[in-house]
Amino acid sequence: MADYHFVYKDLEGASTQWDDIQRKLGNLPAKPPAFKPLSFTPAEDEASVPKDKSWIDDKNEQDLEDLEDDPDLDDDRFLEEYRKKRLSELREAAKVARFGSVVPISGSDFVREVSQAPPDVWVVVILYKEGIAECGLLMQCLEDLATKYPATKFVKIISTDCIPNYPDRNLPTLLVYNSGAVKANHVGLRSFGRRCTPEGVALVLCQSDLVLNDGQSVNGRSREAVIEGVRKRFIETVVMQHEDNDGGYSSD
Repeated sequence: MADYHFVYKDLEGASTQWDDIQRKLGNLPAKPPAFKPLSFTPAEDEASVPKDKSWIDDKNEQDLEDLEDDPDLDDDRFLEEYRKKRLSELREAAKVARFGSVVPISGSDFVREVSQAPPDVWVVVILYKEGIAECGLLMQCLEDLATKYPATKFVKIISTDCIPNYPDRNLPTLLVYNSGAVKANHVGLRSFGRRCTPEGVALVLCQSDLVLNDGQSVNGRSREAVIEGVRKRFIETVVMQHEDNDGGYSSD
């Protein structure tokens, strides 16, 4: 009589009591995790998104131009006017915010890049030399400010390329230009306080004129906002430095 061996197969992922005992004894491999399908989240339908100011704010310049013939905006006068206003703001910001870094120039570039800059552009020039630590420190501050205020032009030039025989003891030197004229000059790192920080440099640059421009606007309100922002960041930095000093102080 033939032997018949029956193999019992339970539902996929299920386990018998015998299997559980064998796994505890190490005779069977660990039970694989039960299959769970990924949860399905339907993609958001663009048509279902409410069309309001925040919807307009999320659009870039190209998107706003494409909405010119949108029938929904034709029926909503407020949204259409807001679209035009937002598009105008983006275009103005793109036109103004055209720098964003400290650009190296040579002596032959100086007149074109600095003296002949448009009258609505302030130019900050750093005279420096490689290998001078103070120049490197101030350069780091200017790189930070250049990204925060992309409508202000920052350039760097080796001191003797700009002014022959300019003494190294005066480095770094900052020259501030507008409309082809020098509006301010700051000789040496001591001009920016005991600790040279981007916030301290910004405060010095804005003492008499609104040298720094974030490109957001060109009206008086923007001027006040920039100056207030510079002061606020400077105070926050000073407070943080004092807190760090207090934290590292210990009395015997």
